[in-house]
Amino acid sequence: MHPLAPNRPPERATAFYASGGGDALRSRSVSDTVLIGTLDVPAPPPRLVADWTRDIAEQLALAPGDVEPLPLARARLRWPDYHLCVQAVADWTRALGLADLLAKSEVALMACRGARYHHDAAQYGGAAFCNLFLSDDRALDLHFPLTGQRIPLRRGTVVLFDTGQPHAVIPRHRSSFAEADFPPDLDCAQVFLTWELSIETPALATAMGIRFDTTPTTAPQINEPQLWHQGVPGDVCPHSGRWLAVGSPLD
Repeated sequence: MHPLAPNRPPERATAFYASGGGDALRSRSVSDTVLIGTLDVPAPPPRLVADWTRDIAEQLALAPGDVEPLPLARARLRWPDYHLCVQAVADWTRALGLADLLAKSEVALMACRGARYHHDAAQYGGAAFCNLFLSDDRALDLHFPLTGQRIPLRRGTVVLFDTGQPHAVIPRHRSSFAEADFPPDLDCAQVFLTWELSIETPALATAMGIRFDTTPTTAPQINEPQLWHQGVPGDVCPHSGRWLAVGSPLD
């Protein structure tokens, strides 16, 4: 039996993450809040898009469901409107009451060919993600199976969500992830900027409805960051997005 705080029902989902740079883990709730916007951002220049297409095919060799980084520093040399994209997201997050949090956060350039259902709390449990999608509409949606939200991905779509919230990128007409939906000859890659926003920032925690130290007696007994569901270690089925107990067979 996994220990829980006395007289406290288990959170639906609990992230255990490293706080303050130390080894000790802290517990927190996982937010169902997904903040969505549509920003007017310029299209990346064609030669930069050609670079991304080549890198995705030759360097990353993305398989269906893979999400991998692209070289941001090199991209910025060929991206005169990069600062306009960043400014648009900064203005959007500032309007959410997050002040200049974006400027203090790490940013990366990512690419995917769809994405299996997953969460990112094991590696980024102390963060929320803010993603700006840069590619044209490929008839793909960002799907959050537990909240039921489907967000059409096109240039200018911006999304802020908890890293512990399961999600996937799937075709608009599908309700599950399947590798067969992303054949090699299909142009389905999505490129996006992503920022790691510290979940302990008071304004962000308030906006997301995060509760901290939800299982204070359990956290000291856990050795590595992880996600629990209903009081036990949990995982996500990569095809359906449903919760599984760790070690359960997949769909």
